[in-house]
Amino acid sequence: MKSKKTALAQGFIRCHDCGCLSKLSDNLNVCTLCGGRLHPRLPHSLQRTVALLLSASFLYIPANIFPIMTYTKLGVGEPHTIIGGIISLINGDMVPIAMLVLVASILVPMLKLLGISLLLLNVHYRWQTHPKKWTMLYRVIAFVGRWSMLDIFMISILVALVDLGGVATVIAGTAATAFAAVVVLTMFAAKNFDPRLIWDKQR
Repeated sequence: MKSKKTALAQGFIRCHDCGCLSKLSDNLNVCTLCGGRLHPRLPHSLQRTVALLLSASFLYIPANIFPIMTYTKLGVGEPHTIIGGIISLINGDMVPIAMLVLVASILVPMLKLLGISLLLLNVHYRWQTHPKKWTMLYRVIAFVGRWSMLDIFMISILVALVDLGGVATVIAGTAATAFAAVVVLTMFAAKNFDPRLIWDKQR
């Protein structure tokens, strides 16, 4: 059985803008079709991913410590953290919604941070086992990232709907900004990570 070779191993480089394959040479640094800059792999992929991951990790702490929203009823404010909101939903017999918030707001961001960290370790230490599974992990992280914004969408809807003047209002808290930043930063981290580096380390 013949071993399969990548385009780069056969001396070709793919343009990130138009997808055109060009023959790799010392003098070729722009795409012959669209004029875009050619790079064998995303430039500084690991450095950018590490920087974004560290920023998201630092913001994950205030996102869970500070109140994500404050519900004011008849002049009395009641701030809620993400965990506090989940507990309140459970106490209010809304367990399915509580589980949805738990998964979208706690588990998904945490698992994304852990998953991207493992991918970086895989490339850095040149782990040689199961590259297909590592690639699948990257695809899952890139796919589920968009659903992490569910909590922010819920708060936005509540802020817009629950606005009864002095009777009842919902105000987004400090943690909402931090949580939104965590989601965006992890999405950018996954986008900047080049999964082809996993396969480069197999050779």
